[in-house]
Amino acid sequence: MAAERTSGSGESSGMELGRFLRARRTQTSPEQVGLSVGAGLRRTPGLRREELATLSGISIDYYVRLERGKETHPSPSVLDALARALQLDDQEHHHLRELAARAARYAPEPPPAPSRTVRPHLKVLLDSIRPNPAYIISRSMEIVAWNPGGLALYAGLGDWPARQRNLARYLFLHPAARILFPDWDNQVRTCVSRLRAVAGTAPDAPDLTNLVGELLLKSPDFARLWERYDVTGRKIVQKTFQHPHVGTITLTGQSMQLEGTPGQRLSVYVAEPGTPDHDALLLLDLTAPLPATPAPAPDPEPDRAKPRGDSQAP
Repeated sequence: MAAERTSGSGESSGMELGRFLRARRTQTSPEQVGLSVGAGLRRTPGLRREELATLSGISIDYYVRLERGKETHPSPSVLDALARALQLDDQEHHHLRELAARAARYAPEPPPAPSRTVRPHLKVLLDSIRPNPAYIISRSMEIVAWNPGGLALYAGLGDWPARQRNLARYLFLHPAARILFPDWDNQVRTCVSRLRAVAGTAPDAPDLTNLVGELLLKSPDFARLWERYDVTGRKIVQKTFQHPHVGTITLTGQSMQLEGTPGQRLSVYVAEPGTPDHDALLLLDLTAPLPATPAPAPDPEPDRAKPRGDSQAP
């Protein structure tokens, strides 16, 4: 049997590990792992705890402690055995290890406060990418900077105040999102799996907890997907937008981590020059409203700018 260690410390940190294991267990059918199912009715969706424990080579009591967050120091061999039994892919296996590493720390360091600050040269970069739509997004999917096409691409998003512009919030709560994306179901599944992966290893981060709490309250679709605890999703390279101003447009997207700015990513969409999609991209950039320019502040002491005349009549 795989090595087992028991510890009473860090139980609260183990709860996220237990949630992930429970979600994966209940979504893994006996048939998937080669178990025969009897004629009787199964009350438990997916695998039973004792079935998963047997498949992983660990005791049922030990596995129950893992799911309940009572055991916070599973060995690498236990994690690998569980990953094999649950048929986790590489990304899910990596997430399991990250959750276990966090659970093993008795007092995890509090997450750093999220920053919406975008360095000036990145704003210059966004403008230089035009006419290609581009924006900078935070780990919680807040859009913190954009060029005109980057904001206009998500029809109606510009109507929201800047601090409310979040792609997850847009997908689930903006009425235009379901019209904009013909594959809305795939878009939201990928969105939630990305948030789940980030929130699993930083569950106390305020930017994530506030967003997730809002969406759980306001969107049954989000709540259903969040409960699944999927952390992998199909990477959508090409996206089709049914845009109200430029028509149907299919673009290829590229996202990349920004150096020196933890949690911020640059996303850019392009189309092959000479194609109808590229023409629509150009039209989107030309017709997108430019960012509002603040009016110049009035001179606090206008009299000082005027030539001083004699104070007495001749």
